[in-house]
Amino acid sequence: MSILDFVTQDELDQLDEDPRLAFMELINIAQRTLSSKLGRFSHNDEDDWREMEDLRHSFMNVVVASSKRFEIEPFASMDIPRVDDHLHFKQFKSDLDHYITQLVLDNSAQSRRDSVMILPKSKDKIRSYIHGLRECIEKGNMTDAKRTALLKRLDELEKELEKRRANMLLVAKLAFEVLAIPGGTWASYEVATKLITNISQTVEESRQAEQATKPLPEAKPIPALSPPRKAPSYGGGFPDDLDDDVPF
Repeated sequence: MSILDFVTQDELDQLDEDPRLAFMELINIAQRTLSSKLGRFSHNDEDDWREMEDLRHSFMNVVVASSKRFEIEPFASMDIPRVDDHLHFKQFKSDLDHYITQLVLDNSAQSRRDSVMILPKSKDKIRSYIHGLRECIEKGNMTDAKRTALLKRLDELEKELEKRRANMLLVAKLAFEVLAIPGGTWASYEVATKLITNISQTVEESRQAEQATKPLPEAKPIPALSPPRKAPSYGGGFPDDLDDDVPF
């Protein structure tokens, strides 16, 4: 089995650019797929049990291979599971959950540092600026691909305003892409730049107001993932109690 038995190509194409986040997203999708596939088999049937073991082995292979590509330790340093090895899947899955939990918490902390709470009145102002900027983009003399990309950015920002905290990076990306367009492209360059400046300024005012009332902690380097034990190991031959794991 290949990685595409657990994750579609479209899902792979949508993975985050950050290796840690991409690994987390990929594993979450693969785990859901594995669970769905395993649910089709009977634990008391020998043929089904072997099919389930093949699925688990393939899943472990996907985890190790993707961790090598994304350089996620300790899985990146692991050997690819041998087909004839006892899998110790429960322990592998437990350790994987341990690391994914840390990645999720790291991502949550990072997202909070990159986001800001915007008051309803300020959100309404930003929505009005987005509406005006959308008209500028639709009237601008640009390629259809560029127009579609910019309108998609606006859609993402509008959707972000529905959340409790808005991602400031979306605003920065939008501003960068709008300001990078040559002035002659716009029906009114001054209006377009004024609108994107107003959006950025409103978000910055919200950030400053938030810091004044409750300063966010200083950004610190993301800590290395900590192991669940001193020396985890998987594989390495068949243990004496292997028969206890076989349900038939």
